[in-house]
Order: sequence, then structure tokens, then C-alpha cells
Amino acid sequence: MTMNLGAYTACLHNYDLPEALDILAADGLTGAEVNAGGFIPSPHCPVDLLIGSPTARDDYLGVFTEHGMRLAGLNTSGNPLSPLPDTGPRHAYDLRRTIELAGKLGITDVVCMSGLPGSDPAARYPSWVVNPWDGTYLEVLEYQQTVVDPFWREMDLLAQDNGVKVALELHPHNHVFTPVGFLEFADRIGATNVGVNMDPSHLFWQGMDILASIRLLGSHIFHVHAKDTRIFPGVATRGVLDPSFGPVPEDPADRTPTGMAHFCSTWPSDPAWRFVAIGQGHDVAYWTEFLRAIHDIDPEMNVNIEHEDQSLGQLEGIELAARTLIAADAAR
Repeated sequence: MTMNLGAYTACLHNYDLPEALDILAADGLTGAEVNAGGFIPSPHCPVDLLIGSPTARDDYLGVFTEHGMRLAGLNTSGNPLSPLPDTGPRHAYDLRRTIELAGKLGITDVVCMSGLPGSDPAARYPSWVVNPWDGTYLEVLEYQQTVVDPFWREMDLLAQDNGVKVALELHPHNHVFTPVGFLEFADRIGATNVGVNMDPSHLFWQGMDILASIRLLGSHIFHVHAKDTRIFPGVATRGVLDPSFGPVPEDPADRTPTGMAHFCSTWPSDPAWRFVAIGQGHDVAYWTEFLRAIHDIDPEMNVNIEHEDQSLGQLEGIELAARTLIAADAAR
């Protein structure tokens, strides 16, 4: 039996929803995850309309059915705990609305990030503590937990009330970014409906064993993002925490948004690592083992390609990733 393979449609933002679904179906995929808020716009999900209208929800789900596809998750990745006034409150609002919408649509998967507060109540910017061997940074983490934990207890209850599972992407620049860190966090908040979006790409460049991470997390994994990472020779002298990034590109057309009026920096010319399409960092045999491990947890898990390989076009990247993932599933 084949697994539920799909793709996140953010990279197809310039196509309308029916066109995006047809592209994914032509690549042999059966599911589509759409954005509903957070860092990027949601051209494939009119959240307010869908929350307010049962008819609109029926029509919306009908579009997926007509194109032979499933709605395989709502995504609202952002920083709901950011002290930036144009980010934190808006992303928290988006997350609450997305959980509500998922419940009304009858789907279970909401993908997001844990978020990152500032270092103290007066902080103006988020503060990511990587290694708190200096006790000063333990104090920062202790403060951040007083912000993180109550918020996520609330989100866990909201998810329970709506019959939804919230899957946190273990993404750097978030309070929760490792499997062990997630388990500690889940224990603190008593999580039942908050789990993990297993996106291996962020764990690869941190030097983790993905299959060991899957085994450790087990049933805490609610959702999967299929994205690969390639490690480059630059890692020998840059390390994986290299800060040598350049300024945001001057040309707006070259900018990648990370939020309202906030953008990605410019990568080094010889980076330590980069995100690549599925199959460009690890071969079919590796992804076969990956899917086998996910299948052992839940055979019906939504496994959605997230295309962020800047060396490939949007259609080329999805097609390559889909071909690799489908081959891995067939070999499973």
C-alpha cells in the first residue's frame, strides 16, 4: 500500500489552487498542504471566508476532490512568540485561526513552529540560545519557558477542542528545535495534541541521525515534510552554525520574505550546507529507510514535499522530489 505522498503548495504561489493541484497530481502525488498564515501569504486558502461559511468550506474541499487530491494539512509556520510587534501577535492570531479552520474542515494536521521569545521582558528581538554552557544563557532559557509553556498549553487545549493535531517543525531560530528538546518541552506542557513535523532537512545540517530521531520521537510525530539537505566542503572551516551571511538583497525581486517587512539574508558563496530537492542530498535507498520508519509509526501519515532548492525551478524541483519519493515508497 502506497503512503500519503503530497507537497506543500507554498512554492506554487503564482498558480491558482486548481492549477497547483493539477501540477502535483501530474507528478504522481495525492495530497496538498496549503499555507494559512504566518511568515508567508496564503493564496490557496481564504481563511476568513472558510471559517465563516459552511458552503465555502464544502466548495473548497470539492476543489480537491475534483482534482483527485486530498487536503493534507494547513501550514502556519511563523513566530507566534516574537517580541516584534508586527510578527508575534499576528502569527499567534493566524495559528489560532488555522487550528479553528482545520477543525471546521475536518482535517487533523496543522504545521507550525514553536516560536521564539526575546531574552527578557524588555527584549525587542527574538533571542535564540544555541548552547547555554554559560549560566547567563540558562537564565534566558528559563525566562523564555515562562512565555513558551503557557502559550503552548493553551494551543494544546485549543487543538483538543477542535480535534486537531499541531505538528511543530524542529526549526532553528525556534525555542524547540531538536528531538530531545521537544520531548522535554512536551513533558513540561503535558502535550497531547502538540507533536512534531518531522522535517529532516533541519536535522541533517545539525549533524543528527534522522532514523534515530524518528525512533526517539515515535508517536509524537504527527506529520512529515520531505526536504533534503546537502553538506558542502565549506563545513570544514565554517561549521554548521556559520554566521557569515550577507545583507538582504537590495532588489525586492531577489528577496525571500520571513515575515512582514523581514527577509532572508544572503547565503555565503561557499556555504557549509544548503537545502536541496529530495534525492539531491540522500539517495533513494536512504529515503526508502526514512519512509519505512515513518510507516512503522503511522501508515497513513501525510508526507509532503517542501521544495526550497534554489538551484531548481519550482516545477523541476517538485517533479524531481516526487520521482525520488515515489521510487522510495515503491521500494519500501
